[in-house]
Amino acid sequence: MRKLKLDELNRLSTEEFKQAEKLPLIIVLDNVRSAANIGSVFRTCDAFLIEAIYLVGICATPPNREIHKSALGATETVDWKYFETIKDCIAELRTQQCEIMTIEQSNKSVLLHEFLPDKSTKYAFIFGNEVDGVSDFAIQYCNACIEIPQFGMKHSLNVSVSAGIVIWDFAYKMKLR
Repeated sequence: MRKLKLDELNRLSTEEFKQAEKLPLIIVLDNVRSAANIGSVFRTCDAFLIEAIYLVGICATPPNREIHKSALGATETVDWKYFETIKDCIAELRTQQCEIMTIEQSNKSVLLHEFLPDKSTKYAFIFGNEVDGVSDFAIQYCNACIEIPQFGMKHSLNVSVSAGIVIWDFAYKMKLR
C-alpha cells in the first residue's frame, strides 16, 4: 500500500468543477463568527460538490484571509451568496422550492441516520452560531430539524465538524447508497 500522489487523485480543475453536476444542497451559515469555520465549510462543500453556500448576518465573506487559510481555494469553486438576515435567506430558499432543514437539537428533531433525502428534492441545511446555535426564527420556518446523535457528556460539536458530518451523510445517501 502507498499514499497516492496529487496527480493520481484525478482532481477537477476549477472550470470542470463549475460544470460538474452538483448535489442539490445549499448550506446556510447563520451568524457563524469564525472565518476559519466558514473556510472549512467551503472546503467540505467543494469536496462533495455542494451547490452553494449562503452566508448570513455576521459571517465573514470572501475574499477574506482567515477564510482562505482553511478553504484552500474552495471560495473560487463553490458558489456563495450573502444575506443580511436569515429571514431574507429563507425567503430566497422558498423561491427555489428548497426543503429547509436546520441542524439543531429540538423537541421534534429527526436523527441524522433516520433522515432519508429524496433524490428529486433540493435541500437547504441551516447551521447556526457557534454559541447560540440555529436561531428560533429559522427553526420556526424550517421543514424539520436534523440532529446528530451524540453519546458523551458534551452535546455540541464545532460548526465545521457538524457540517462535515451532515454533508458527508447527505452525499453518501444521495450518491453512494
